[in-house]
Amino acid sequence: MATARLLRRQPKMSLGRKLLELNWGLLFLLTLIAGCGLVMLYSAAGGSMEPWADRQAQRYGLAVCGLLVVAMVDVRFWFRMAYPIYFATLALLTLVEFFGSIGMGAQRWIDLGFIQLQPSEMMKVALILALARYFHGVAPEDIGRVTTLIPPTLLAVVPAGLVLMQPDLGTAGMLLLAALMLFFVAGVRLWMFGVVLALAAAAVPIGWGFMHDYQRQRIETFLNPEIDPLGAGYHITQSKIALGSGGVWGKGYMLGSQSHLNFLPEKQTDFIFTMLAEEWGLIGALVLLGLYILLLGYGFAIAFRVRNHFGRLLAMGVTINLFLYVFINIAMVIGLIPVVGIPLPMISYGGTVMLSLMVAYGLVMSAYIHRDQRISRRGLSEEG
Repeated sequence: MATARLLRRQPKMSLGRKLLELNWGLLFLLTLIAGCGLVMLYSAAGGSMEPWADRQAQRYGLAVCGLLVVAMVDVRFWFRMAYPIYFATLALLTLVEFFGSIGMGAQRWIDLGFIQLQPSEMMKVALILALARYFHGVAPEDIGRVTTLIPPTLLAVVPAGLVLMQPDLGTAGMLLLAALMLFFVAGVRLWMFGVVLALAAAAVPIGWGFMHDYQRQRIETFLNPEIDPLGAGYHITQSKIALGSGGVWGKGYMLGSQSHLNFLPEKQTDFIFTMLAEEWGLIGALVLLGLYILLLGYGFAIAFRVRNHFGRLLAMGVTINLFLYVFINIAMVIGLIPVVGIPLPMISYGGTVMLSLMVAYGLVMSAYIHRDQRISRRGLSEEG
């Protein structure tokens, strides 16, 4: 009752004050990276805004509005809505199995007419919300108990299993990796990760038997791209050729031969980093990586400034999610890991990915604006 009275007595921040508290540097950085994406999509279309750059620009404008709306809402509201959002997104993932649209051999989208909604991308944000709320309510002395980790493990494994059925091995892996890293941030003991890794290694032979033929082929191609250079190994072989041909300074904007002569596949989505490196060279690639590093730094800095545990975990989770996007996509196109179809955030063409990522950063902004707000384990305000 005393906590509730404190909540009622606490003055609410005005909209103007919230706008002043908004981290405009972070929003500028997001816009700068999205601008790089528009430049590359314009090039991918041969010097035309159609069919990718104009739609991406419209989606970014809508996504910025979504970010601002989410950021203005009190972080305690997102705390209370974490589980409802998670289960609503889980319901959408289930609907994909029955009513999803099929594209590129996978059933991942729900066709709403004006947009192809991909619930698996939304689940990346919903899972971070749910895990942040769960670990916020766990006492430090209980974090090491095995029984304490059963509910959050189920929160991660169930949607990952549904995504794996679509099939989408890359996104399922991202969900599990993000969850594991958030477990680490929350304070789960290292020996437990060792047990998980041992079990995962033991399950590899079993998992191999359940894989689709094309998934096995991707792994075999990763291990030996030359085994089928005109078939399964074509994508990664052309990607490496394009990366190497760019050199230090690149061939010039819209002058990349591999991409513009259509040797490079999926140049507007999965392999857009390859096209950028071919046209702008090593220098251009390092500039983009520098922007991403700054964005990651912003996320960690915000996490360290937030006083409530839920906001800290939220900011860390979103930052980890961005890192996984960037690392997996770039490692994929340079041949360090198998091709798994993970886009480069804010650069690759795609509506749901951009919208979900911007909403995620809206949550980070909300945590930052309300950074001095303390939240009890029940979601009420506490005196700081």
